Amino acid sequence: MFRLQTPLDERYTTASDQALEAMIADAKATLGDRLFILGHHYQRDEVMRWADARGDSFQLSRLAQDNPTAEFIVFCGVHFMAESADILTGDHQKVMLPDLNAGCSMADMADLESVEEAWEALGRVVDTERIVPITYMNSAADLKAFVGRNGGAVCTSTNARAVLEWALGKGAYAADGARGDQVLFFPDQHLGRNTGHAMGFAEADMRVWNPRFEMGGLDEADVKEATFLLWKGHCSVHQRFRPEHVNAFRAQHPDGLVVTHPECAHDVCAMADAMGSTDFIVRYIADAPAGSTIAVGTEIHLVNRLNDETPDKTVVSLDPLICPCSTMSRIDEPHLAWVLENLVAGNVVNQITVDPDTAHWARVALQRMLDIT
Repeated sequence: MFRLQTPLDERYTTASDQALEAMIADAKATLGDRLFILGHHYQRDEVMRWADARGDSFQLSRLAQDNPTAEFIVFCGVHFMAESADILTGDHQKVMLPDLNAGCSMADMADLESVEEAWEALGRVVDTERIVPITYMNSAADLKAFVGRNGGAVCTSTNARAVLEWALGKGAYAADGARGDQVLFFPDQHLGRNTGHAMGFAEADMRVWNPRFEMGGLDEADVKEATFLLWKGHCSVHQRFRPEHVNAFRAQHPDGLVVTHPECAHDVCAMADAMGSTDFIVRYIADAPAGSTIAVGTEIHLVNRLNDETPDKTVVSLDPLICPCSTMSRIDEPHLAWVLENLVAGNVVNQITVDPDTAHWARVALQRMLDIT
């Protein structure tokens, strides 16, 4: 998705660390309770230190929703996160993203036009009334609205299994019956595959839908046989982790632990001691025995922060070449200072807004998720 960030004035780009610190601190003090800064786990430390709350994307949006006194929500994350915050917060609240170029490559791998084309193509082969569309939280607001309109739901990496069981009438939802025979899961194929395997499905039950090809690169039999139609999308950070990284770590640390995010490839997650969301990883490390050496398959800023905050353990990246989220890293102190000083001056910059119809149907999909979980 194309976005254009206004170039910053030299006042910010050439400012010293001390000057930026003073700008941000003074602006925060002036704005007081009118301001609420959200910091995603993958943010760099110099930004995270200014956050009033930190966590996963949806968790942060819910915190903003629960803080109606804050007039200005500054989301130090990426575009789809700020959209979710705008959807959930009140009309009197304004959500801002410090750098409009802070997008998500995974989210951009599935756009509304491509998904609608896929839905139309599927309708020529199977009954789309029996397909439940599920979108990962890491997606644009218009895709959340698409699944809301078409009987589907949003999921997070924490509740993906519950949402997929709801769609297919499995597990705790078996007595309710299946809402569909198939799911179209986007934009991350790896979360869908890992969750499907955890539910007891096999690779034979899954097909990858490649939007670059007619009928997703599948033939009619593939489409009809698949329970999981997995969008060909991925996280550029989590895709870097490979089985050879696990083998190398275990050769060096025979008693070490490996924990991965479910956006990693299935062959990596299958070798790990544990797999779970970012919040799961945080708890896993907190609960690990003192003296543990733990390799983590997720973004490096969080890995380093966990190592710093748990001095009784050694926490390292599963990939020794480290894995920063380049788009998330676009948020920095100069952009944060620029947004805050503009607010003090009465100017709202980089506001993220979702149109009312899209917001309505996205809330429908989000509410379905909340009702399920």
